[in-house]
Amino acid sequence: MSLIKCNSLSVKIAETQVCSNLDITINVGENWAILGMNGCGKTTLLHTLAGLHPVQSGSIELNKILLNNISRREIAQQLSLLLQHQEDHFPGTVLESVLIGRHPHLKSWQWESEDDQKLAQKALAQVGLSHFAQRSILTLSGGERQRVAVATLLVQQTKIRLLDEPVNHLDVHHQHEVMKLLTSNNMDIANMFVLHDVNLANRYCDHVLLVYEDGRTEHGSCVDVLNEENLSNLYQHPINEINHAGKHWFIAG
Repeated sequence: MSLIKCNSLSVKIAETQVCSNLDITINVGENWAILGMNGCGKTTLLHTLAGLHPVQSGSIELNKILLNNISRREIAQQLSLLLQHQEDHFPGTVLESVLIGRHPHLKSWQWESEDDQKLAQKALAQVGLSHFAQRSILTLSGGERQRVAVATLLVQQTKIRLLDEPVNHLDVHHQHEVMKLLTSNNMDIANMFVLHDVNLANRYCDHVLLVYEDGRTEHGSCVDVLNEENLSNLYQHPINEINHAGKHWFIAG
């Protein structure tokens, strides 16, 4: 079942052509990676899919309904977006920050329920921050704040999750813990990650979208698309594939 479908989608920001006539369908249970060089428009494309950046031409469907015909509240009930950078202007607690993920599901002036509180506590446990619940959000390191953002996204409980550099600020251990958390047991959910690490994409995703600097795109299964030739062209640098113990990895040449 498709969750997001792009029909002849063209996206542009300033003088950068992000994509042209992109036809792509993201189905339940799929994990997509978006790869490309800095400045090619990966974040802009993700924001466009979330309805935060206008399309140049073409259309986007969310659950078979044109995105333009859906209210922001309804979009937030179906689609969550993890931003590349987290900004906190008020000294709330970690738990209060995570509970923000429940706001699309609450009525005006409605307080979070006990069930909402339990969801938030569970999400904090999943990212290893249960003991931080009452800490000020302003006291966290970059990596701890990123894990709080992931917990907030989890409690939003959407079927489609768009994540812009979800492993930003994370050490190697937490990079893999977060990626495993997001991609495990998601048969009724779809993820789309903007990533810089090709090997994380290769390990945790089954589909990939390559975004070239000239607006060209290429997409398909990781098995078919991730190879030395495509990655070398994408990053304008030699990329070599190494096979070891039945697995393959990509390194810069």
